[in-house]
Amino acid sequence: MIRLGTGRLDRVVAVGAHCDDIAIGAGGTLLTLCLARPGIRVDALVLSGGGGEREQEERAALAAFCPGADLRLTVHKLPDGRLPAHWDEAKAAVEELRAGTEPDLVLAPRTDDAHQDHRGLAKLMTTAFRDHLVLGYEIVKWDGDLGRPAAYQPLSPETAERKVRLLQEHYPSQQHRSWYDREAFLGLARIRGIESNARYAEAFAVTKLTLDLGE
Repeated sequence: MIRLGTGRLDRVVAVGAHCDDIAIGAGGTLLTLCLARPGIRVDALVLSGGGGEREQEERAALAAFCPGADLRLTVHKLPDGRLPAHWDEAKAAVEELRAGTEPDLVLAPRTDDAHQDHRGLAKLMTTAFRDHLVLGYEIVKWDGDLGRPAAYQPLSPETAERKVRLLQEHYPSQQHRSWYDREAFLGLARIRGIESNARYAEAFAVTKLTLDLGE
């Protein structure tokens, strides 16, 4: 297993189509980054759920997943499951985000995610953030769309457990879902850990990666 670093990270962008997407897909990575780099700036964008209970959950959750960070969260009100019909609004939100930050790392959905909202946002991100490292996180779902990831962030057992605890604490509106439980989250993290020679890990797709091997 080859381990590559990114150099110093001062700014991170994290985006989700729905409240809880970022935390499910990359919550452990955010915890790892923010605990290692106090004061790191995290610009977060969520396209749906604004103005109600879901936004309140998201604000509390991301504050917990980004301890000590300079967190700047925007939650829009696009209807869940209808991103393709609201493409112009979604594109404008992403372009506004891009205009306000120059990140070292972007965390976003995968471009081959089966959910149309996730997939649409992923395509917008790789267009808006052309010269950035964009890691596509995965979300387990009934579609069975999990693939073979190219990048892994190992998680300590403490971080993996903390991620699951925070997911259970901060998103009560999702507790009724059959897939939203400790076994699903920790089980996937354990599988990705096996694949990366770690106890637990989060895995990501990489659409494009430029190497600099001469430095």
